Amino acid sequence: MRDSLPEKLQQRAERNAQKRNEKKALIANSALRVLHELGFANTSLRDIATQANLSLGMLHYYFEDKAELIAYCVSAYKAGFLSYLENALEGSVGRDAVILRLSGALAASIFRDGPSHRLWYDLRNQAMFDPSFRPTVSDIEQGLIQVLESAWAMAGHDPEAFSPLLYSAMDGAFRYLMQQQILAEPLDQPTLAAELQRVLERIL
Repeated sequence: MRDSLPEKLQQRAERNAQKRNEKKALIANSALRVLHELGFANTSLRDIATQANLSLGMLHYYFEDKAELIAYCVSAYKAGFLSYLENALEGSVGRDAVILRLSGALAASIFRDGPSHRLWYDLRNQAMFDPSFRPTVSDIEQGLIQVLESAWAMAGHDPEAFSPLLYSAMDGAFRYLMQQQILAEPLDQPTLAAELQRVLERIL
């Protein structure tokens, strides 16, 4: 039986939506290259359009403004980061294993993805002044808190005793070590992992 007209229209709409999402992802990758180099404040839509080989008008077709584009970029990266941490913790048995795996994963991410994390902290700071970023920041932080909450339970602690403030301690250590990679003598990955392990031993 031939597809009805509404079904064909639905299929066409789904294909168009998929193509649009694929194009947005490509633009986001181009934007990240510029943002990693210049940061949020110093990057214009024109810079991103040039990097993506698009006109400003075409860029606005996919993203209303720079804030929407930045939020999209950071959300996409952080979604991958959360999955990475969850996969690192999967199958961990006992507190020592949880701490070892989580500290190793965090250290590897600092070493490998420092520019993307810097952009996240840049966006989080901007959210203090720009309300348009706040839903994105809130969603991302809730995901990070949930990862630590899972690690807390996997380490053998009472889930009811978990506090989101524990996340602030882990985040502070992570941010400090990432910042030191730029401002001071960079640490190698095993040393980063050892530093994070000491912090997590106090948190978990």
